[in-house]
Amino acid sequence: MSDNRINQPILWTQALTKQVNTGDQQLTILQDIELQVNPGEAVAIIGASGSGKSTLLGLLAGLDLPTSGKVHLDTVDIFSLDEDSRAALRGRVLGFVFQSFQLLPALTAIENVMLPLELAATGNAETTARRLLERVGLGQRLHHYPKQLSGGEQQRVAIARAFATDPKLLLADEPTGNLDSATGVQIIDLMFELNREHGTTLVLVTHDEALSRRCARQIRLADGRLVR
Repeated sequence: MSDNRINQPILWTQALTKQVNTGDQQLTILQDIELQVNPGEAVAIIGASGSGKSTLLGLLAGLDLPTSGKVHLDTVDIFSLDEDSRAALRGRVLGFVFQSFQLLPALTAIENVMLPLELAATGNAETTARRLLERVGLGQRLHHYPKQLSGGEQQRVAIARAFATDPKLLLADEPTGNLDSATGVQIIDLMFELNREHGTTLVLVTHDEALSRRCARQIRLADGRLVR
């Protein structure tokens, strides 16, 4: 029996809007975002600082709640779920790479990569984590803590962690923002290599036009709206 979900977007939004109250006025951060991402795509969301890129990424992941509108992730309306169910869905479907790495300082490199596997009750967590860290060039740094690693090495650990559960969709928020240009190029090359190897869909938030051109499609945000 064929699975109709194969032909459906892995991610799509309907009239997605985010507003916040700032004293006596309401600030609109995102307005009526209509977005569709198909399986296997690499999509860049670009725009100036303050355009709403990171807010959009947080909504796409269900980490933040919209004022109105919907996000469908892997055919599921994520805001119809409670917080625990959204977290479980993220654990099954999503991988994350952040500008600030978001490694747990009390865990070694291999323990950071093992964590999502253990939360998902996946067998062979240590073997998988070791293989991924070797793949990103950190086979000799398995038992180092984040503070003992350079920025580029920390981001390599974060990338290994993001791919650990073999996610359908990778969300990356300014992944080279805290790295020098040469290290940033290496990290992006690595991320795209792994993305191809794993057949993952990629949504990348960046203000870097050169980086955005590495993606097959670019979506521009300006003042909280998509620019067509």
